[in-house]
Formats: sequence, C-alpha cells, structure tokens
Amino acid sequence: MDCTGFNLRKAMRAVGQHYDDALRPAGLRGTQFSLLAAAKIAGPVTVSRLAEMAVMDRTTLTRNLNVLEKQGLVAVVPGADRRTRRVVITERGVTVLRQAYPLWQQAQDRLAAKLGADRLQALRENMATLVDATLPR
Repeated sequence: MDCTGFNLRKAMRAVGQHYDDALRPAGLRGTQFSLLAAAKIAGPVTVSRLAEMAVMDRTTLTRNLNVLEKQGLVAVVPGADRRTRRVVITERGVTVLRQAYPLWQQAQDRLAAKLGADRLQALRENMATLVDATLPR
C-alpha cells in the first residue's frame, strides 16, 4: 500500500513498541519517557507549549499528563495567570528519568545499528521535513 498515512502509522506502532519494550523495566512507555524528558529539558513549561513541542493535541497531552501525575512523576500547577497551567517534573520524575535514560539509549543504539548512521540521519531529517510540511501555517 502506498498510503503515506498508513505506512507512517505502521512505522510509528513498530517504533513505539520498540521503545515501550525497552523502557518497560523503568515502568514507562515511550510517550511517557518523551514527555518527561521534554518537561525536564524545557523546565517548568506550560501545557500549551508542551503540546506544541510534542505536536500533540491538548486533550491527548492532558490524558498522558494525568497518568504521569498519578505516578508522582510530574506536577501540573497553576501558571502565571488562571488560564495557564505549567508542567513541572518532580524529584521522583527526575529519578525515574535517570533510570530510564540508559534503557532509552540502548533502544536508540539498537535502531542505529540496524539502520546505519547515514540512513538514521536521513530518516530524522525526512521526519522533520514531514512535520514541517504537515503543520498548519
């Protein structure tokens, strides 16, 4: 099938399973690891900004954040005004992220070994181009 959407979803499911399997010992899924890492890197970040960074709608992001909050990995706190909320990674979240990082790195390394450095770099560039091409302007 030459449908780009179908093939991307298929690839996303396969890659997602790859990371989910790798991160299972840390008690995280790939999406949870990515959101924790983004929250750590961005510092306290608004829910809207985190949604933009993840190219994720706010409803889906909120659902994911609720799981992380129940696990004590993030806190969602009031922002500068009543309309905004900020995501803050907790100490427990930082600890879990540190435990998960080597597992994530191993998953990255396995993919790099299978794809090769040049193909992996081209894939990353093509994905960035695809995201740019599909985002509304």
